[in-house]
Formats: sequence, C-alpha cells, structure tokens
Amino acid sequence: MPDTNEAVTHAFWLAGRKATGESTFEVTSPWDGRRVGAVSVPTDAQIEEAVAAADAVREEFAATPAHVRAAALDHVSRRLAERAEEIARLISDENGKPIKWARGEVGRAVSVFRFAAEEARRFNSGEAQRLDTDAGGTGRLALTRRFPRGTVLGIAPFNFPLNLSAHKVAPAIAVGTPIILKPAPATPLSALILGELLAETELPAGSWSVLTVPNDRMPALVQDERLPVISFTGSEKVGYAIKESVPLKHCTLELGGNGAAVVLSDYSADADLDWAATRIGTFSNYQGGQSCISVQRVIADASVYEELVPKIVAAVEGQVTGDPADDATDVGPLISEDAAKRVESWVEEAVRAGAKLLTGGKREGANYAPTVLADVPADVTLSCEEVFGPVLTLHKVADEDEAFAAVNDSKYGLQAGVFTREVRTAFRAHRALEVGGVIVGDVPSYRADQMPYGGAKRSGVGREGVRYAMEDYTYERVMVLTGLDL
Repeated sequence: MPDTNEAVTHAFWLAGRKATGESTFEVTSPWDGRRVGAVSVPTDAQIEEAVAAADAVREEFAATPAHVRAAALDHVSRRLAERAEEIARLISDENGKPIKWARGEVGRAVSVFRFAAEEARRFNSGEAQRLDTDAGGTGRLALTRRFPRGTVLGIAPFNFPLNLSAHKVAPAIAVGTPIILKPAPATPLSALILGELLAETELPAGSWSVLTVPNDRMPALVQDERLPVISFTGSEKVGYAIKESVPLKHCTLELGGNGAAVVLSDYSADADLDWAATRIGTFSNYQGGQSCISVQRVIADASVYEELVPKIVAAVEGQVTGDPADDATDVGPLISEDAAKRVESWVEEAVRAGAKLLTGGKREGANYAPTVLADVPADVTLSCEEVFGPVLTLHKVADEDEAFAAVNDSKYGLQAGVFTREVRTAFRAHRALEVGGVIVGDVPSYRADQMPYGGAKRSGVGREGVRYAMEDYTYERVMVLTGLDL
C-alpha cells in the first residue's frame, strides 16, 4: 500500500505505469479532518496520453488469450486478499466507513475479481444456430459471438471506493476491453491500490489507467469519441446529464434509490418482526446510510405496524456511533460536513411539515445520528429524493395492494425488500414492483456481486454484476457460414 504519511504524494496510473502531474489535492478523513494523503493530478497532456494508449491497444487487448486475462484477474483477487486489512484501514481513513464495513468491502472486491476470472474463462464460447429451418437457409449456420464495444470510461463513487471501482475494472479486463478508471476525488486512494496490483500483471500497456481527474475536468473525457462506453455510478442528476450530453455513446448508469422495506401481515410472529427490525435498523444506517440500496422507507401493514415500530426504533438506537477505526462502531460520519448539513435540513423540513421524530435528528460536524421519522408528508424532500444518510421513514398501509403501490409511488426503482413467507406474494411482488431487484425475506440492501444489479425508472439504465457488466461492455456479432452439410 502507498504510504499515507502526510509528506507522501500518491502517483496516479497512466497506461500501466506510475506518473505524477503538476498539481496535487489533499484527501482528508471525514471523521477527524486529518490529512490522509495527497494525490497527484494528471495534466491534460497526460490524460490525452492515457486515452491514446487505450485506443491504440484495443485490438491487441481484445485478442489476448482468455487465460492471460483470467490470470491477471486471479492475481488481483489474491493480492487484495493478502492485503485485506491494510486496504480496509485505508478505505476507513479516506471514506470514514467503519472498519467492519470496510473489511466487508475488501472481501467483496476479492470476490468480484475472482468471479471475473471465472467468467473470462467461459465467456463468449459462441452460440451456433441452424438456419435451415426455412428453405432459404439450407446449408447455412449462424455463429454468434460477443465483441467489445470499445474503451470504457469508468466513473466510480465515494461510497464504495474499492468495490465499485472493481465492478468497472474487472469486467472490462475479463472481456478484453481497455478501461480508464476515474475514482471519486474524495476517495481515490483505494482505487490507486488497484493500479498497484494491476501493474504486477502481464496485461498489455495501455489497457488500463487510473486517473485522479477532478470533477470539473470530466466533461472533456466524457465527450471523447475514443471512449464509446461510459459506466457511471453516482447521483441521478450527474448520471442523466452525462447520458444527455453523449446520446450516441453506450452508457450504463447506476444511480440513486430510496429503498423500501415492506413488512406484510403474514410476517407477524415475534421472531419474524425481530428479524425484520434488526435488519432494517442495521441497513438503514450501514455506511452512514450512504448506499443506494440502504433502507430509506419502511412500509408496514397496519396489523403489524404498532408492534414493529418500537422494535425498529430500538434497533436503530442500538447502532453504535463513533470512531470508524473502532471495531465496535456501526455508524461513522458522512463523507463531509456539507453532506451531513443537507441531511439535517431535509429532516428539519419534514418535522416542520408535521413529521414525528422518533429518535435521532442531531448533527455534530460530519456525523448525523441514526434517525427515524413517522407520518412524513408525501411532498417534502425526504419523501421524494434519496436521502443518502442514516434516516428512516415509517409508513402504515392497509394491505398488500397499498403497500406495493407505495413502493411504486417513487421516481426511483432500484431494489425493494419484502418481508413475507407466502410464495405467491413473493412472485406477485416480483411481477408488480417497478424495481431492478426484489429481495424476499430481507431488506433491499442485499446485493451479491455476481447477480444482476441495476434499476428501473430514474435509478438508471443497464446492469452491473460481473457477467452482466461483461455483456453490457460487448455486443453481439453474427457470422453466417454457407454451403455446409448440417
């Protein structure tokens, strides 16, 4: 790991090698404001060099044998595992994420690169299709394979700085398409670790770069025609601005959500409600609520609502807040004091409009206390937007129909959790809910890194999850063979 001593300036990775520019920016801890490190910023000429190198190596990289790409991915997976504690500490330092969650993030990134290595070995074996089902196709066979769309510009967010960078980089390497990764300016250090590990492999020079580019210099990269694929994870506003600015490019957008956990009438046993409350309490607050699939809304059937509410409040109040470096800490700071002030203002607006504050509602610097509100009016910001903080709202509904309608009454549609034991209800939820994923018997915050992940409505377009991102980075090309005896 690069030394995080204040005197050290961390290099970026340009076409597979370390490089420094003419200016730097500081990375500071959201917890105590201390300087975690300084990062060098690439010049315009260096950015051009990285893009040109990626463009030049496209054909060579696409032709790289699968075993070479798989070996590189396996290597990164192993090295992440070997340096897991070190990297987790770095994530916690730059992000403010409690160390227990940072360790989990590293473990997930280990799996992402392993999954990508496995997929690289079996991806694109091709599909053969007989065309002699009509007379005009006699003696003809279609063979369909997938080929890279072109160099990927991967734009990663601050909330999972390692694992969501892994979700950009690993699928690109697996399919043999170059990638330029742009980490979030607040949390670039863990992405630079990926550069260290990739540099230990035998991947072609130019096939990857990690560029610590400030956000205000991104438009030029977004517009560059040599980067025909953009994979962006971040806010709805920025994501759709990117898509609208480059209508001819292929964009995968993983955007916001306001995840709902639905607790239905059949989920009424004490053990069931205890489980639901514990999961809701944890996953409305993990990562400081800074996850697109954290629980923001609880929609509970009237028959269980009164019993469930105090259990949820107790679970939320049981979350341990404090120093992210402490193993006991569940909830650390938000990414910045400005982020915490925004959350504070949204809660205050809701309370002024008539919402009932059941617990929390206090801010200290970048820290915002785990918060629960009931009776939140439908027209306040907290009801309409993604809070991206440790805030939970409670809603009582009359029945299943009203519950599912409440989930869908949102511009977002990322994931939903449905607490039920009825198989028919589970299948109805899968059919009725306008989301990218329905998690039955748990919160919407569950994600396995190999499953398809993405949203409906304003939550984005396209899918991540290793194999699904590989498909998104490629397109089908058919070859017809003629004159065969089939």
